[in-house]
Amino acid sequence: MLLKDIQFFDDATRPPIPALPGITERQKLPGQHLKMIHDHLRDNMVTLGRLIERAAEGKASAEEVKAETADLVMVTNYRRFGTLCGQYCQFVHGHHSIEDQALFPSIRAQSPAFKAIADRLEAEHVVVHQLLESLIDALIALADAPSREKFDDAVEVYRALERVLLSHLGYEEEAIGDALGYFDIGV
Repeated sequence: MLLKDIQFFDDATRPPIPALPGITERQKLPGQHLKMIHDHLRDNMVTLGRLIERAAEGKASAEEVKAETADLVMVTNYRRFGTLCGQYCQFVHGHHSIEDQALFPSIRAQSPAFKAIADRLEAEHVVVHQLLESLIDALIALADAPSREKFDDAVEVYRALERVLLSHLGYEEEAIGDALGYFDIGV
């Protein structure tokens, strides 16, 4: 099982999001920008889902899987900025590095509630990265020697990544999107 070494978090254990009284439409703009960046990552998930189907049908070679996943922004930036061991996962150059290195410390400084949120978001980055690496491995194995078992493995990892990533992106947008403008945290 490709997911046995991954420590999944229960979404119900996420820190609550503090209210931000009197937030203005202008203060909501940084959060809307964050969502636009995340929408690009959601598009990457659609691409990966299609790639699984093509590989399962024998219509994508191992070389094509490697080339197409290497071109995904979230994959190239993971590889550019770090490995599983020792560094935070990075989705997009200048995005997650900014979150981890600038946004999260600024969010943490606002209150214990926002510190808990930033800590959780960073921990979730690690899980997303592990799932992404597992998915690429599963896709390459499937393309190398298509079989029902390898297809099922790829689908299992893809569904886990999809569930975790989409939930993470939504929580992040809700938890810190408005806070970015409210606390005037620049990007």
